[in-house]
Amino acid sequence: MRSLFNGNLPKLVMFDLDGTLVDSVPDLAFAVDDAFRSVSLPEVGEANVRLWVGNGAEALLKRALAYVSAEADSDFFERVFSEFLCTYSHCLADKSKLYPGVLETLEALSNLNIPMAVVTNKPIAFTLPMLSELKLSHFFAEVLGGDSLERKKPDPLPLETLMSQFSLQPQHVLMVGDSSNDITAAKSAGCAIVAVSYGYNHGKNIYEAGADKVVSSLKELL
Repeated sequence: MRSLFNGNLPKLVMFDLDGTLVDSVPDLAFAVDDAFRSVSLPEVGEANVRLWVGNGAEALLKRALAYVSAEADSDFFERVFSEFLCTYSHCLADKSKLYPGVLETLEALSNLNIPMAVVTNKPIAFTLPMLSELKLSHFFAEVLGGDSLERKKPDPLPLETLMSQFSLQPQHVLMVGDSSNDITAAKSAGCAIVAVSYGYNHGKNIYEAGADKVVSSLKELL
């Protein structure tokens, strides 16, 4: 981490959530399949959902509907989406779990007094309860969900908003994520970006996405 900041430590570390800190796909897949069962559509399964996560809940459902070739006008989509939201709100952390090394890394950064934030495309109504259930909330000074602002990643607005809030220049800030959305947002905002190799990047090779560094565990940040 120091190598990205000329031997110094960053003054703010921003983390993506799904695919970076938490493997949330098991619960997301359950909610998608449950919503599809409610309207007599076939289940899509966890393996497919892993390829579709990353642009928010609506994008996930649209990709799943396209996969089963479902004709989805606005009314039908809202019906399925409503079922998904209802189910997911009750199973946010039933099977979701932290990736190895996450807790140790957050504790170490906290001990170094480095402020941390979450910048995710997950709706904030799901983000805050998930962080609470996984006992992560106390690590983060700020949390932005996909609907906290008018634009979300890959737009740089969420990152720029946090940098402004902390009165920091991009060269003092690190973004940590798992997908091209995170990398594009960080590059556009002008800050360093470390990507994890284990997350969700729509089936594409994260090593080719242009991150400043790719790690296989968050503990490599330390």
